[in-house]
Amino acid sequence: MRTQCAMRTGWPRYKIKMEQQHIKKIMTERYLNKINSPADLKKLPPESLPVLAQEIRETLIAAVSQTGGHLASNLGVVELTIALHRCFDSPRDQLVWDVGHQVYTHKLLTGRQDRFATLRCEEGLSGFSCPRESEHDVFFTGHAGTSVSSALGLASAKEIREAAGYTVAIVGDGSFTGGLIYEALNNASRVKDNFIVVLNENEMSISENVGSVARYLAALRTKPEYYLLKDRTEQVLRRVPLLGAGMASGVHKTKAALKNMLYRSTWFEELGFRYLGPIDGHDIARLCEAFDSAKIIKQPVFIHINTVKGKGYDFAERAPEQFHGISKFDVVSGEPLPSGETYSERFGSKLCELARRDERICAITAAMSLGTGLEGFAKQFEVRFFDVGIAEEHAVTFALGLAKNGTVPVFAVYATFLQRCYDQLLHDGALQKQKIILAVDRAGFVGGDGETHQGLYDVALMNGIPHVEIYAPARFAELEAMLECAVYGEHQVVAIRYPRGGERPLPEDFKFSAADFNLYGDPAAGTAIVTYGRVTAAAAAALNRLKAEGLSLLLIKLNCIKPIDDGAVQAALHCKQIYFFEEGTKNGGIGDKFARLLLEAGYRGGYRLTAVDDCFVRQAEAEALLRQYHLDEDGIVETILGRPGV
Repeated sequence: MRTQCAMRTGWPRYKIKMEQQHIKKIMTERYLNKINSPADLKKLPPESLPVLAQEIRETLIAAVSQTGGHLASNLGVVELTIALHRCFDSPRDQLVWDVGHQVYTHKLLTGRQDRFATLRCEEGLSGFSCPRESEHDVFFTGHAGTSVSSALGLASAKEIREAAGYTVAIVGDGSFTGGLIYEALNNASRVKDNFIVVLNENEMSISENVGSVARYLAALRTKPEYYLLKDRTEQVLRRVPLLGAGMASGVHKTKAALKNMLYRSTWFEELGFRYLGPIDGHDIARLCEAFDSAKIIKQPVFIHINTVKGKGYDFAERAPEQFHGISKFDVVSGEPLPSGETYSERFGSKLCELARRDERICAITAAMSLGTGLEGFAKQFEVRFFDVGIAEEHAVTFALGLAKNGTVPVFAVYATFLQRCYDQLLHDGALQKQKIILAVDRAGFVGGDGETHQGLYDVALMNGIPHVEIYAPARFAELEAMLECAVYGEHQVVAIRYPRGGERPLPEDFKFSAADFNLYGDPAAGTAIVTYGRVTAAAAAALNRLKAEGLSLLLIKLNCIKPIDDGAVQAALHCKQIYFFEEGTKNGGIGDKFARLLLEAGYRGGYRLTAVDDCFVRQAEAEALLRQYHLDEDGIVETILGRPGV
């Protein structure tokens, strides 16, 4: 029997058979393992690219299920990344990825396949753009909104130096909720023709669909042939004696008026960009047409694409926020592997409990409601919940406005993103003596996210700002008590910082009080350990281990780390040797401050501070980092005894 295809087309049977064999070969051949650089990608036939995209998705799902990471965003940009590397010549053409958590496909296509299983592991590949890994990664990127500014600088430098190559900023729509993007776009018109911005829209709507004619024009305007014909037409018209220039100008004005009537001019074009789109971000051929057109256009180009976050993995498509940053999970069920209750979850539960009793309490997040434990609050107290997008600076000043008119705002934010809020905390908060509660999540070592996300710098950042108090719980009950105290007992900027993950066990005889510090061990001992937060559990275990060996110690646990209670300093003054252990930076940290207070009080004994020196810390499991920096039980014992490896 002839197939339906043969009956329609009249193709002979052997032709159909050859076509079917060709398709079968494409479907069974593996392409990803042949790609060691973007040059290898360019050699593949166009019909193989959808198969390659599927291979990449399978690789991403398998790898992230074992290492954790950002899955949904990476699944959404597979075709986009393939098209970018087909049309541009990295590293001469520079690709700048906003946030940088969506570069997994980029890593696979730029010679890092053999190490991809080490993603986010110690000594392995970073989960973000990382220049030390590859010449194809231009910048370290881990925070949103920086790409357009960075890329604009690159493009401007190329113009100054008359260097070849395009610069492409790839931005997700989430970054358009922050202000830095707009500052950069406002300055982009100065660049002539080597600057391209790609907006990957997968959630919010920026340009509305205005009908079939507009969609047709959008498709037409992405084709490079359109721009070649347009340029040639204008050149021909301008050669016509006397009337040529006027005719060309008239055609241009008529075209612009028609386009504005049917398609509507975009805000991006008002800023000096040529706008292309919206385009299906999973159609590689259309994407390539748009990129090739952008290279022809003699002005900055803004390409607007639509993608599906989590595409190709049903669980991620249905719940992209849950698969944005996910720990290890089961591929078949989509369920995260079992883990205990976290500080984030306990914080969210306690805040809901307080909000049920007190209608003044509001919660704020910067696009991180799930990660910070505020999902429950958002559902129960919709009117008092504010997701301001990726705009941490705005979140702080907005919260202080809420406070001025009688509410109690609680801003839940990762420690690494609090860094963006220094001026707002100082000028809008502390200087005004306004009350805001900062729930500083992911404080200390964060693990796989690495140097762009380590929560090691927030204490030093806030330590120098007047009228700021900082609390550091060592277990869930302390977090709850400190949160309630912050709501009802303080009248200024208050930060409560806690680590990623769950609490660590403390000895049964360790007693927590609402005081600014607690003592544990022998108050008359000649040696003291001073610490706070997560390290407390290791310090208490080390104290009891050394006690069993006949060494008497005093543990001074700081609950409020700014300001440091004078009683904590007085408790340490009689000791001949003091060891301060801090999961944060030495420079400007609490150990630094404690040493100064001791000296001012006349201390003449020995003092040793163990903390993170003047460096950036790469990715590794938190346990491995605590061990590396001598902040685990063994490290504390070794430091006090002066015998490495004890």
